[in-house]
Amino acid sequence: MTEPRTVLLTGAAGGVAAHLRARLPALGHRLRLADVRPLADAPASLAFDLRDPDAVREAVRGVDAVVHLGGISLEDTFENILGANVQGTYHLYEAVRAEGVRRVVVAGSNHAVGFTPLPAPGSGDLIGADAPQRPDTNYGLSKAFAENLASLYADRHGIETVTIRIGSCFEEPRSVRMLSTWLSPGDCARLVHAALTAPLAPPLARHTVVNGISANTRAWWDLSTARAIGYRPQDDAEEYAEKVLAVHGPLDPGHVDARLIGGHFTELEPPRA
Repeated sequence: MTEPRTVLLTGAAGGVAAHLRARLPALGHRLRLADVRPLADAPASLAFDLRDPDAVREAVRGVDAVVHLGGISLEDTFENILGANVQGTYHLYEAVRAEGVRRVVVAGSNHAVGFTPLPAPGSGDLIGADAPQRPDTNYGLSKAFAENLASLYADRHGIETVTIRIGSCFEEPRSVRMLSTWLSPGDCARLVHAALTAPLAPPLARHTVVNGISANTRAWWDLSTARAIGYRPQDDAEEYAEKVLAVHGPLDPGHVDARLIGGHFTELEPPRA
């Protein structure tokens, strides 16, 4: 890019946003920060609720693109998820449409496909970004909704979206599962940068879903679609494997954490009598 692009970053107080705030400006992006409450370390940031469509539109006005991390990022009641994640994301897309913004990058989640079985150990199989939605929680359901909303606005309004099904984005892997699902902060910024700048021309769809992990030796997910938009991961969770395994030991093959993408979020809850 020859000049910085102005990017609205929602959910700017969150952990993933902190990694992007530290790295995206060096990649040519001028950030407009927003969260539900003012940011103490960013006096010029915007504070508004995603459930307020007028405030959302005002925040979107004049930007070149949006990176949408806002909303509730943990499991919660359906009512809370409905307001922050479902209605809030709808308001964002309506604002993007009304203001003529052409590119959105959405923080999706592996929980949108949480009930997908993991590949058999040693099979060499990987889960593609085309894995069908099988949400494991209210939170995962909201991420599946966001994917479908992006598809609708791509087809009906021509708005380009890259949805990143993020695995686990932390400074270091915190569990044995994360040796497979880890997305390093540096790779997170590289992937979001690619998602902001890649031309979404055939064979890529105007709404493109990609898996969001680093180049992990123990990866469960395929990165072909992410690489197709220009993502070049540089990190591997294997660097931390010895330390993580010394603390936690190997995964029990019979445990739900080793059988389904969503791990313990997929534990069966019998219907009430």
